[in-house]
Amino acid sequence: TAELALALPAVVLVLAVVLVTASAGAARLRCEDAARAAARVASTGVSDDAVHGAALEVMGRPVEVTVRRDPPWVVVDVVTVMPGGWFTGGALGLSATATALLEPSVGGHHHGWSP
Repeated sequence: TAELALALPAVVLVLAVVLVTASAGAARLRCEDAARAAARVASTGVSDDAVHGAALEVMGRPVEVTVRRDPPWVVVDVVTVMPGGWFTGGALGLSATATALLEPSVGGHHHGWSP
């Protein structure tokens, strides 16, 4: 029918928006998980390459990882991009930051702090 022919493109557009939004939300959660995992790994005193590997394993796509050690803390930033739909104007940038307490053996002198 004519009504269906007119409504179908709108339904397809709404479905595409919902799918890209859901995909971006899931990728954002993976990015946050990658930052947390990388911060936990970094808190053990391993190399930045190992920290990057942890983030990459969790994220499942290329990531940029920045590690800042400021005893007793370590801060890890994870940045990545995901392809967007034609209506997003290109790729979508995702980033997340996580902080962890350095292990005492690495220089994280906790001075009476206890989790």
